[in-house]
Amino acid sequence: MPEGHTVHRLARAFDALFAGERLAVTSPQRRFAAGAALLDGARLVAAEAWGKQLFLGFAPDGGADGAARAGAERWLRVHLGLYGAWTFAGDGTAAVVHAIGAPRRRIGERETVPAGPTPAAADGAAQWAPPAPRGAVRVRLRGAHAVADLTGPTACEVVTPEQKAAVEARLGPDPIRPDGGRASLEAARDDFVARVRRSRVVVGQQLMDQAVVAGVGNIYRAEALYRARLDPMRPGRDVDAETLRGIWDDLVVLMRDGADHGAIVTTRPEHRDAAGAAAAGAPADAAGAPRRRTRQNTDGTPGAVPAEDAFYVYHRDGLPCRVCGTPVLVKELAGRNLFWCAACQV
Repeated sequence: MPEGHTVHRLARAFDALFAGERLAVTSPQRRFAAGAALLDGARLVAAEAWGKQLFLGFAPDGGADGAARAGAERWLRVHLGLYGAWTFAGDGTAAVVHAIGAPRRRIGERETVPAGPTPAAADGAAQWAPPAPRGAVRVRLRGAHAVADLTGPTACEVVTPEQKAAVEARLGPDPIRPDGGRASLEAARDDFVARVRRSRVVVGQQLMDQAVVAGVGNIYRAEALYRARLDPMRPGRDVDAETLRGIWDDLVVLMRDGADHGAIVTTRPEHRDAAGAAAAGAPADAAGAPRRRTRQNTDGTPGAVPAEDAFYVYHRDGLPCRVCGTPVLVKELAGRNLFWCAACQV
């Protein structure tokens, strides 16, 4: 399931490709035909992310600069879940803020880069024919120079501004949003601390609760707890406020960096390479089974932190801790694998 930084990158992609355009909205698989009809021909005036929720705002009229955000009358709410993904294709003329495979890219757990851009038609975009939908496309958004296809989402619905606000009210603060989704970033941090400390539920489970903090997934959960040297099985109400404030501040930095660069990197420079890169790159686990490799969008990018050096504990079970050498542990917690170091996180 994509973590929050990926959804924020999606919002930026929609803003870059379609802001201010009237879009043709269809449902090739027909499961979203009624919702598509409500949005077809409307102008995209806003693209927002809150945690793992993507909201695309539409209005019958709106400025080409997207300034009519407050005038959005309907919102397309999308939650990708475990299997959802967006596929983008363009005519080669669309400008994209982040060069991560544009104008064709897939944004889910991984954004993939094609061999090259789609050539523009010789006599302009009017002659451009977008590729046929591939797979069970729930909704297709088509603009002048690009299309976006959604497949396999957990949620895809048209909501009113009031319904959007109700969804947001159920979510915890988001470390990537400029104000955290509260009156200020400081207020968002205080809210996070209060939400964790009011419950006996262990902190390792609470960090995956979108009502406690929005956008944190399995990777950021494991890595933030390790960086805080915090036992994931400690009840939330027993974690001191200073430690929780530090976790929030750390998530703000880490998740915003992920949104900017398309890769999660949590290790400090002194803990990479000689401090564990060789072990991290081991081809098999202790039982001899192939070790799952976490792919990053920056794989192969010169100067980028290699994926095998990017994490302290995530998917490193059985390997030595980068700091103390103790084997990293894994156990199931609330249906997801939790990774931690029992020596460092006490």
